[in-house]
Amino acid sequence: MHQSERTYRIKQEAYRLGFEFVGVAKAERLDEEAERLEAWLHRGYHGKMQYMENHFEKRLDPRLLVPDSKSVVTLLYNYHTKARQSDENAPKIASYAHGKDYHFVIKEKLRALLHFIQEEIGEVSGRCFVDSAPVMERQWAAKSGLGWTGKNTLLIHPKAGSYFFLAELIIDLELEADAPIKDYCGTCTRCIDACPTEAISPEGYLLDASKCISYLTIELKEVIPEEFQGKMDNWMFGCDVCQEVCPWNRFSKPHQEAAFEPHPDLLDMTQSDWQELTKEVFQSIFRKSAVKRTKFEGLQRNIAFLQK
Repeated sequence: MHQSERTYRIKQEAYRLGFEFVGVAKAERLDEEAERLEAWLHRGYHGKMQYMENHFEKRLDPRLLVPDSKSVVTLLYNYHTKARQSDENAPKIASYAHGKDYHFVIKEKLRALLHFIQEEIGEVSGRCFVDSAPVMERQWAAKSGLGWTGKNTLLIHPKAGSYFFLAELIIDLELEADAPIKDYCGTCTRCIDACPTEAISPEGYLLDASKCISYLTIELKEVIPEEFQGKMDNWMFGCDVCQEVCPWNRFSKPHQEAAFEPHPDLLDMTQSDWQELTKEVFQSIFRKSAVKRTKFEGLQRNIAFLQK
């Protein structure tokens, strides 16, 4: 089977599995990213995420993750929803965490795609990645022509915005690579201006993750620093502000994934419901959710911080 035919068939199967966009890049070291990553870590912008310091070379070179790898296939899976919490005063939860944990949903589809490749094309080795290993997802997506890295540091697709999960298949099969596209952020500074904690640098394209609300409510396991008092914009898990204000998200369309539908009670919980949250209710509503990552005690901490 010719390289272009292989690439076409893999992409068609990915679309059939529900992925919105698929791009391919040659598996090679991300030399341009090395200096940027080193500088970002040196500034301490990763906060208490010590794991970001580990596997430096593996982050830059997919061939160290998958020996003899030839291609990085990057896939985008839509999670955009117009559903909103009914109580405007209730503490907010990022839209990506409304439904079932995306790691499980997408990993299953990636495995199915890898199985398809092995069945249709032959003996192909590879690994599936969904935000769970030292893979520079946004950089690979941009290299594969799936968008550009915006001033808010998220990947932005010109026809569909940024409400996407990113996933990768690193395989030892040569495929036809896609070309990167240009940056269309222009002079827009909406995400920079809107960020409640000023986590995005004034010039954009650089995020101090230690100030990001998503980091403070999910990654940080210690007490939230007092300097962020009154700046959390009522977010108790994650944050969507820089996406909500991005003009490119006017092209976002609601997802078609049943697994991402919220628990029937989630969006109707009031401010007082959250303040009186019990462990039993937490486990019931977030049984298969990404919110479990912060644990009951973590979510309680976040809600209490918002009330100070």
